[in-house]
Amino acid sequence: MTAATTMAPAGTEPAESERSMGERALSEGAMADGSVAERAAAPAGGRASGSASHARPRGRARGRGRGSLANDGAVDTKAGASANAAGGAKGKPRDAFFDNAKYLAIVLVAMGHSWEPLRDGSRSAAALYITVYAFHMPAFIIISGYFSRSFDMRKDRLQRLITGVAVPYILFEVAYTFFKRWADDDPHYPISLTDPWYLTWFLLALFIWRLTTPLWKIVRWPVPLALTIAVLASISPNIGDDLDLQRVLQFLPFFVIGLSLRPEHFKLVRRKKARILAVPVFASALVFAYWAAPRMNAAWFYHRDAAQELAAPWWSGAVMTLAMFGCSLVLVACFFAWIPGRTMWCTALGAGTLYGYLLHGFLAKGSRFWNWYDVHWVHTPWGAVLLTLAAGTVVTLLCTPPVQRMFRWAMEPKMTWAFKKDPVGMARERT
Repeated sequence: MTAATTMAPAGTEPAESERSMGERALSEGAMADGSVAERAAAPAGGRASGSASHARPRGRARGRGRGSLANDGAVDTKAGASANAAGGAKGKPRDAFFDNAKYLAIVLVAMGHSWEPLRDGSRSAAALYITVYAFHMPAFIIISGYFSRSFDMRKDRLQRLITGVAVPYILFEVAYTFFKRWADDDPHYPISLTDPWYLTWFLLALFIWRLTTPLWKIVRWPVPLALTIAVLASISPNIGDDLDLQRVLQFLPFFVIGLSLRPEHFKLVRRKKARILAVPVFASALVFAYWAAPRMNAAWFYHRDAAQELAAPWWSGAVMTLAMFGCSLVLVACFFAWIPGRTMWCTALGAGTLYGYLLHGFLAKGSRFWNWYDVHWVHTPWGAVLLTLAAGTVVTLLCTPPVQRMFRWAMEPKMTWAFKKDPVGMARERT
């Protein structure tokens, strides 16, 4: 489980046209920007359990022996940090609540990745890992759906979807592949744009979810339908690895829920009563996770496999999908209840979570390739604490404006040269 992001009630539905390009990248992709006004559309049985994101050998069929699973926390990513400026193209301030939620979520993502190698020797680390992975991705996806409410097939929105989600996906899929070839001494590891490796699955999923948004807006019962699709996916082992469709389909209900939310729904979880109730709920979740850690396959939380691929009976896929859906929603609500709505020192970093998400993956994977966890002190209580603080610090630095300026060409390229000019817009300019 990983960090989730809380959403503050946005007074009005943001207008996507007003978001800065960087913010669009995330809103449209995954984590939505904190500025409500600025966004319109818009952090195992037969298999060894690994972290959420896995690097599985490409070209091998599911169900057969794959390589070790690699964590893949998800991330909230909004490339649009630049736009922090944006306080609003039209003077409308950004909603600090969402930026705070995205930042805290990405910190939990990084911490969760740092705990993954510690789970075998520490039941406490395993319990924290399971608890975080239960809600962090659902929270990011809900926020992404919330800021996708105004998405349609309009030309400018499709262009932002390509430049803010599709292009970063292609660039980082290639970059991660070359990194694995070098760091893991695997020079023949193939590049595959249809089989996401590690963290890039989230960008591909977000691209698909955004494209289907218009369909979910016309369906009478979108959430029950999406949940039915997720259940069917969980009992269908033949879906295969292409496009990581298992994750796309099993996480789909959270995106659709985000599309269905309104500002008043966030107000409900931000009340004082909700914050108080969240304490015993989270405490109970941790106790349960501590009990379940040695008994449960953590791969269930990755939503990457059908039940049969986890050496479980087919019907358990439906049961686990529904049970985990309910648990995740409760923990996401608790997470949102604790997110401060005021501007803080970290608020501005919430607009750069896409950078932190994708860039910290090189260190997360490199720490395994280079055997950093082989040293004894890392597996001591104090070593685990220091590792956790280091993970939070590194991902925080990767969300800062200097890093955003350095990698903006890859995270949120303008690419005006790649698109036909809008005749209407050109006419307006001439006028």
